[in-house]
Amino acid sequence: MISRSTPLGIVGVGRMGANMARRLKECGFTLAAIHDTRPDAARALAQELGAQASPTLADVTERARIILTVVSDDRAMRAIFAPRGDSLLRGARGRTFINCATITPAVHLEIERLARRAGARTLEACMASSIPQARQGTLALMCGGERATFRALLPLLKALSPAPRWIGSAGRAAQVKALVNMVMNINTAGLAEGLALGEALGLDLDLLREVFSQTGANSRVLETDGAAMQHRAHECYFSAAHAAKDSSIALVLGRQKGLRLPLAAATARQYARMKRAGLGELDKSGIAELTFRGRGGRGLKRSRD
Repeated sequence: MISRSTPLGIVGVGRMGANMARRLKECGFTLAAIHDTRPDAARALAQELGAQASPTLADVTERARIILTVVSDDRAMRAIFAPRGDSLLRGARGRTFINCATITPAVHLEIERLARRAGARTLEACMASSIPQARQGTLALMCGGERATFRALLPLLKALSPAPRWIGSAGRAAQVKALVNMVMNINTAGLAEGLALGEALGLDLDLLREVFSQTGANSRVLETDGAAMQHRAHECYFSAAHAAKDSSIALVLGRQKGLRLPLAAATARQYARMKRAGLGELDKSGIAELTFRGRGGRGLKRSRD
């Protein structure tokens, strides 16, 4: 069972990883090593939290017993667990990796096999929340891997989430996370189109959002993104680029099972359009820039991102 004195490592200190590190420090856990592909970001956070900025991945593994990884995609995940060169797998015997990135289920399985071969354990801990929840310890965590590993890590997981769930074997949590984001992204695209049409019809959007909230048009996305779409306040909590990636993961899973997912496919195309238009670093609510008349990102203030 993990204790608060167990040395922890964090790899990937972007918006989510940095705030998870702050939360764990605040809860009394021992942060021993911090690494990022941007050395300045790692040094700044390490100085803030009284940790060591590790210049290499192997140094993280040497200093820490439990290592959380919060990277961007399959390619980044494979890079930090590379079988050769600088890698978290060097000297990994006895270590446990908690992998929090939204990546394809197959890559979680691949990393589990590599870690096991190196004498280490893994747990996928997929997050269905955003930056404020990472800082407050209210993440929705869906975990996959060996149940015994999940149970051993519960004190740490409960510092990040009020109710971490064990979904099943490796890859299962990633499947659930892909479906969560697929449905969320579809809802977001649908809300953007509804509000854009309301605006084009000359309706009062404050009134329209209120009516939506009291009818079958209601959704969590309406609560989190409706006003942002209306007022073009696309401060980034979950980027359009990540929405595009996550929608694609779900589409691949659908194809593997012989399913057609036309709504997911249309949504993925919309977020891909955002990336091509240079809007990929806006929040997912920025999809409204593609639907409201006269927008397309023109005149949009990006300083809040």
